[in-house]
Amino acid sequence: MSAIAPPIAPPAAYRVALVMIARDEAPRIERALASFAPFVDECVVLDTGSGDDTVSRARRAGARVCHFSWIDDFAAARNAALEIAGADWHVIADADEWLADGGEAIAALRRQSPSFVGSVRVDSDDDASPHATHTSSWISRVLPGTVRYEGRVHEQPQHTLPVQRMQVRFGHDGYLGPQRAAKAGRNRALLEAAVQAAPHEAYLHYQLGKDHDVYERYAEALACFAHAEALLNGRVTTWCHDLAVRRLHALKRCGRHAEGLQRAELELSRWGESPDFFFALGDLLLDWAADEPQRAGELLPLIESAWQRCLALGERPELEGAVAGRGSHLAAANLVMLYEQLGQPALAEPYRPLLAPALT
Repeated sequence: MSAIAPPIAPPAAYRVALVMIARDEAPRIERALASFAPFVDECVVLDTGSGDDTVSRARRAGARVCHFSWIDDFAAARNAALEIAGADWHVIADADEWLADGGEAIAALRRQSPSFVGSVRVDSDDDASPHATHTSSWISRVLPGTVRYEGRVHEQPQHTLPVQRMQVRFGHDGYLGPQRAAKAGRNRALLEAAVQAAPHEAYLHYQLGKDHDVYERYAEALACFAHAEALLNGRVTTWCHDLAVRRLHALKRCGRHAEGLQRAELELSRWGESPDFFFALGDLLLDWAADEPQRAGELLPLIESAWQRCLALGERPELEGAVAGRGSHLAAANLVMLYEQLGQPALAEPYRPLLAPALT
């Protein structure tokens, strides 16, 4: 009896293209393109006016490169790139990103009807904290060919399709020190113009507040966050988690500790399963105790409880803006530090095995 031949995979029915806009990204663009190229049918790069050798490096990596005159509008550039690509599926990435995991899921799009929008996890490296870590966001980056963007900055795909979270992860290092400094002011100007044009868009106020927070303009951040919340009028979006955590941090940096505790009590029912929320709360309370030592007796048990709650919850990367370590080694490090400062090293011992190697 002859052996049964294995089934033949059906031919690809849909074309998949990586679509990228770029400007002065020579140090990074080849890394990005090389990570995606094995899983897509074509890489399309739209250069918006590079002065370095971004274009030649992209071509060397096998990309089709076209040009676009920058008009301070990210959606316009994205849409121009999408028109050039003209694929059934478009995978959107920036030059400071790379495909970290999930290439097979992208390749599998060749046999899936473009009837949904795919959300991918983007892990952004962050060296602003004492211990380098990353934040996680879920962003719609896998688009059917007909979907287009709106928004001068922090542009969003416009559609009525279902959104599916895919087992795909991008890395991103565009927020590291040198890149963050280079972008200072650019997004703020675009966001302020966008807010002026659409003052009732809560998301724009949140993004402007986030920009203020990143660049340590904390009072301005708080005003934007409050405006965004008022416009939401009770609605909950995926980015509300990041807003709540950033607001606690900004309140701490502004010395508005009592207000921060009140905010935390109001938000507890909503974010009681978030280690980031409790991490920021413990941080705010510790800062309050340092500012007003007479309150330490009442605050220290709350601080301890908040960071212990982080460990009980564990990591929650599915929450928007989640910071890696707040449900594990960063919370453990804070508890070790707290007990050592209180002169109770024995209480710190159970948490030492949880520390990251660099912290031990």
